[in-house]
Amino acid sequence: MTKILVADDETDLEVLIRQKFRQKIREQQYEFVFAVNGNDALEKLQQHPDISIILSDINMPEMDGLTLLTKLNDAAPLSKAVMVSAYGDMENIRVAMNRGAFDFVTKPVNFEDLEITMEKTIRYVNQMKETLQAIKENNILKMYVDANVLSFMGTRAYEESLTDNETVEASVAFIDICGFTAISEKENADTVVQMLNHYFDVMVKEIISQNGIVDKFMGDCVMAVFKGEFHLDRAIDACLAIRNKIDALPSDHSFLPKVSIGIHSGEMISGNIGSAALRRLDYTVVGDTVNTAQRLQSKAGPNQILISEQSFEKVKQSFECKKIGSAVLKNKEAEVVLYEVVN
Repeated sequence: MTKILVADDETDLEVLIRQKFRQKIREQQYEFVFAVNGNDALEKLQQHPDISIILSDINMPEMDGLTLLTKLNDAAPLSKAVMVSAYGDMENIRVAMNRGAFDFVTKPVNFEDLEITMEKTIRYVNQMKETLQAIKENNILKMYVDANVLSFMGTRAYEESLTDNETVEASVAFIDICGFTAISEKENADTVVQMLNHYFDVMVKEIISQNGIVDKFMGDCVMAVFKGEFHLDRAIDACLAIRNKIDALPSDHSFLPKVSIGIHSGEMISGNIGSAALRRLDYTVVGDTVNTAQRLQSKAGPNQILISEQSFEKVKQSFECKKIGSAVLKNKEAEVVLYEVVN
């Protein structure tokens, strides 16, 4: 259901809107909240923080619609306003647009045109909200965030949402490009970045194809998380494909790329980790499972995919694995039995 705020001192407009949109109100597609001026509208926004769009007149007592527009960035940063006014001259339209109005509809209202405008505005607001959710799940998308989402990130509502966390059952893979540090010391910066981005593109495609999430890039290493059904199988499938695709790449500037990979599966904490004071947080996973995956990767050689015996028991019917032996992993008291995923 989409919640819509109508700010207008003409009470007959409320009657008309309820009448014209009665079917969608009955079907619970729309819910309307009404205010008689700008001040009343701001109060209604506090009472209903889930309002998606605002339909506002310009000429209202106490606080007019143009003044209300200047308040909306703080009061409702993810909402969009459509001005509905008889003052449809170019000057008012330009002032409204400059103050952040999404669109403008003139009175007397053509309700067919109004509904099309409302649907367009609702789609835009929903896209912004989906983008925000995607950012929480995948840090890469931060580079595409528009100003409205960034504004929302500065609000108390967003700060409170950052404390959300959960314990999840998932698989984590660390995929490192072997020996890349050496090439980065020999080649110029542009060449190094182009090479690294090319290798990452190959990896990311295979991770996404298995419904994995690229958690972060760490130097020349990728951390990927796989959740949901058969998450360990999908993590291994993605890593086998990455190993084969990278291994098939030709030599580049006398560098023959290979990957070393560690995968581990189990419980982990999923949440926003970082500094709220700096507003720099990553929506990521932490815990012993993640640490073990990283240490397995550090033990892996070129073209090796290492898993623990615990993971091997879960996937031995699906993948060909070879026992490597026992090893001591950092901060682990007991030795861990290692298996290499062959095929």
